[in-house]
Amino acid sequence: MATALRFGVVAPVDNGMGAWRDQVRELADTGYSTILMPDVPEWQPAPAVVLAAAATLTGARVGTWVYAAPVRPAYITAWEAHSLSVVTDGRFEMGIGTGRPGIADQLRRLGLPDVPAGQRAELVRQVITTLRELDGDERHTPVAMAVGGPKAHAVASELADIVNFVMPHIETRTQTAQRVRAFDNRHGLELSLHVPVIGDAVAPFMAGPDTDIEAVRAADSVSYLPSDPGAAKEEILRRREEMGFTYFVFGASVAGALAPVVAELAGQETGG
Repeated sequence: MATALRFGVVAPVDNGMGAWRDQVRELADTGYSTILMPDVPEWQPAPAVVLAAAATLTGARVGTWVYAAPVRPAYITAWEAHSLSVVTDGRFEMGIGTGRPGIADQLRRLGLPDVPAGQRAELVRQVITTLRELDGDERHTPVAMAVGGPKAHAVASELADIVNFVMPHIETRTQTAQRVRAFDNRHGLELSLHVPVIGDAVAPFMAGPDTDIEAVRAADSVSYLPSDPGAAKEEILRRREEMGFTYFVFGASVAGALAPVVAELAGQETGG
């Protein structure tokens, strides 16, 4: 089945709301399909508030990248996601995962109980199943799930619409291909790729400031794309054909370098 390429961009509010609004409009005009917001309480406004604002600025989709399931009760997350789907007329995608590295420290700082790592995937399951109940028969909020371990893989295979693989930035291309092949994708879920390094730049919120760009390049990692538009286009199409990725996510700070590629490839069907 042919699958259209699409592109999302993680666009945190890091330079004031006025500049952020202008950035969101520009990104949507370029061809980015989805404006995404991180879920980091210490660094950002609450994602639901900002995404609701983003949805009034353009006709693009909006989404979380990604909700950390342990940070709030499952019902509250599901209710917020359902509400965003309603107020955006179905343009919201719920990205959700078990939390960024260091989530246990974050929970302690917020005065929240820690959840053992082995139980966090079950929290994600609770959020998704509650969201499906709130959506009912007349609505289906797409769910993008960040997956690392086998428990998260199992939940995503059963309940998600979009899968984003959580992997080390220096994982080799061969290892990533093996990871993708091992995933039980019997339902034909959309595969997304989080690309934090573009050329010589690392996108904030998508990778740490200590990311070793040379090591990422040396590993031939799919966490990297060249900033040259022609080379980036070739590499995106290669990853679609070799591994099935059709949804690519970049950071707003580096999205401009790939704007010509996005404008050309967005919506293009590359499978057969």
